Amino acid sequence: MGKKIFLVVLCLATVVDLLLSANAEVPAVFILGDSTADVGANNFLPDSKDRADFPPYGIDFPHARPTGRFSNGLNSADFLAKLMGFKRSPLPFFYLVNNTKLIKRPSFRGVNFASAGSGLLNITGQTMNGKKNVFTMAEQVEQFSSIYSVLVAVKGQASAEAFLSKSLFFISTGSNDIFAYYLSKSTAPKQDFLATLGLLYDSYLRSLYKLGARKFGIISVPPIGCCPALRIQNTTGGCLEDLNTLATEFYSTINTLLIKLSTDYSDIKYSLGNAYEMTINVIDNPHPFGFENVANACCGDEKIPCSPNATFCSNRHEYLFWDLFHPTQAAARLAAITLYSGEPQFVSPINFKQLAEA
Repeated sequence: MGKKIFLVVLCLATVVDLLLSANAEVPAVFILGDSTADVGANNFLPDSKDRADFPPYGIDFPHARPTGRFSNGLNSADFLAKLMGFKRSPLPFFYLVNNTKLIKRPSFRGVNFASAGSGLLNITGQTMNGKKNVFTMAEQVEQFSSIYSVLVAVKGQASAEAFLSKSLFFISTGSNDIFAYYLSKSTAPKQDFLATLGLLYDSYLRSLYKLGARKFGIISVPPIGCCPALRIQNTTGGCLEDLNTLATEFYSTINTLLIKLSTDYSDIKYSLGNAYEMTINVIDNPHPFGFENVANACCGDEKIPCSPNATFCSNRHEYLFWDLFHPTQAAARLAAITLYSGEPQFVSPINFKQLAEA
């Protein structure tokens, strides 16, 4: 069964151009979360330490431009948007706020609110000096609320809500909360911690629902214990399994809350991407997917993180990780294709393509 799935995903990756030309179009996409989906939100935070608006980030982006994406090129949010009929991810919220005419145009197709370093908890990603480092998930939902108000003013209540009900809401968050919990050696029981994250996630989804969201594409936490930055802490160079266990248990938390949410609101549709299962399959058997290195960062190392002074590999398409935490463009593309067309092992109860068509 495993080999069959490997071949299916590999075939999907090789026909990506066909997929992109036969996509499931939706009116708009709205993206919330952390650095896995950030396309430049933190560029608007001058004091943020979680920024990627400098080379060699973006070396494979058009014109080798560092946009703020934590990637050598496009990220998963970009590829998911492409599969839904767009050029790439919509623009960051604060770019649109400074150009409100773009929101009011008939061509408006969504917003990206994701902020690197953020999490479900308001304290996640913030610094001790009091300077703003990230846009929290609570703030991202509030930002969407302001977009909702503009859409209602422009389109009218009924048209705005119809527009939003057909749009997709992609959310990728939770990794930074789990990182912080683990690295702080918190004495709080992990089940209490995960339950707290679940309650917050539930409240944000319900807030978005009240603002017109009906289709949710949720991406769970990947095997973050396998990031190069965490492998460094393991004397064997292997993954930190305690962190990976937290990721798998949080997947169960999200799955339970989504089942409950869809029971409470019968018009909700959702897809839950199992990022852990998707990624660990590649790590355990990389060659069928075209990867040669799934343990090290292409850019930077434990001494010099990815920065203008860091060295970086030329065979980036063969690396799973671009920097110490984030996937390469090649890995992001594979993840998006799997979410879009994957089997129930990777995305359930329906995949993102079926969600768009629902």
